Amino acid sequence: PTMYEESMNTVVKQECLRYNKLLWGMASSLKDFRKAIKGLIVMTAELEAAGKSLFVNEVPELWSKKGPLSLKPLSSWYLDVLARCNFFQMWFDLGKAPPCFWISGIFFPQAFFTGALQNYARKYNEEIDLLSFSQKMCDHIVDPPKELTEPPQDGVYIYGIFMEGARWDCATHQIED
Repeated sequence: PTMYEESMNTVVKQECLRYNKLLWGMASSLKDFRKAIKGLIVMTAELEAAGKSLFVNEVPELWSKKGPLSLKPLSSWYLDVLARCNFFQMWFDLGKAPPCFWISGIFFPQAFFTGALQNYARKYNEEIDLLSFSQKMCDHIVDPPKELTEPPQDGVYIYGIFMEGARWDCATHQIED
């Protein structure tokens, strides 16, 4: 991190490296596929498989190996990747950690949560191994990126978390089947 007190700098750097690797791989394979179609280079089995996937709106394996796990078709997957890149571009443009984080857009959320624990441990001179998380639902917040303009005193605000087989009930403030 550029600042010892802000472990999220490491998180954003690692995330940007992952997405840049994906984007460079996508651009490279598309250029090579165009060249192979024109007969300028040999059409490898890998390029042919990518082309077939593109034709039927599936994410080519070349990309899915480097990208976020998803079952979405190519068109939705691509929009999702763009949204994730926009989130990290906003973070970079801000010059500091945003007040709230789109947890679904983070490729490796474990690193994010470790960074949040490190920030707390450093602030209060605590051993990170002795820390754990507690959560507080802010179900009065409808649009977190617009409504949350300042980070919390301690911890992080996240949005975009999903659960299967249950839902959050705003009236009772608990998880329901």
